[in-house]
Amino acid sequence: MQNQFDLVVACDLNRGIGVNNQLPWRLRDDMKNFSSLTTGRNSNVGSQNAVIMGRKTWQSIPAKFRPLPDRFNIVVTSNINLDLPPGVVSCKSLDDALKVATAHNCGQTFVIGGARIYEEAMEHPSCRRLYITEVFGKFECDVFFPLYKERFSLVEEQPPREENGIKYAFKVYEKAH
Repeated sequence: MQNQFDLVVACDLNRGIGVNNQLPWRLRDDMKNFSSLTTGRNSNVGSQNAVIMGRKTWQSIPAKFRPLPDRFNIVVTSNINLDLPPGVVSCKSLDDALKVATAHNCGQTFVIGGARIYEEAMEHPSCRRLYITEVFGKFECDVFFPLYKERFSLVEEQPPREENGIKYAFKVYEKAH
């Protein structure tokens, strides 16, 4: 039995998530929230959480932050020659990545991008929640998060905050059944 998994994303009002393989904004609190959520610092789970990402997302993470610390990093790629550091696993599909996370007894599993893997993950029967940082603006983006409001229901919303002149809010959606 595969464990359920969640998605984590920050997107603007057009569902934009990136431009030129980078985030279109710099929000320190969003990065702290992402780290806390995906490492499980807010839970008492004893095992390491897994983060599943596509190759472009892996390569978009600054080298000094790769692999993401205190998490089991899994990269979904068709490139069997992708050079990954020890401890980082590559898989050919989302399903393979989920099986690896389960086999490693990971606490929680999070899909963290990009657009193609988000779309596949949202359709997956084991997808449970979306943790979305909704950025209240429209930024120049060339990568977009899939439509989600028809398939997921808002279950939690924190009050909006502002950083660097950018307003945003943390929201949680659950898959509509």
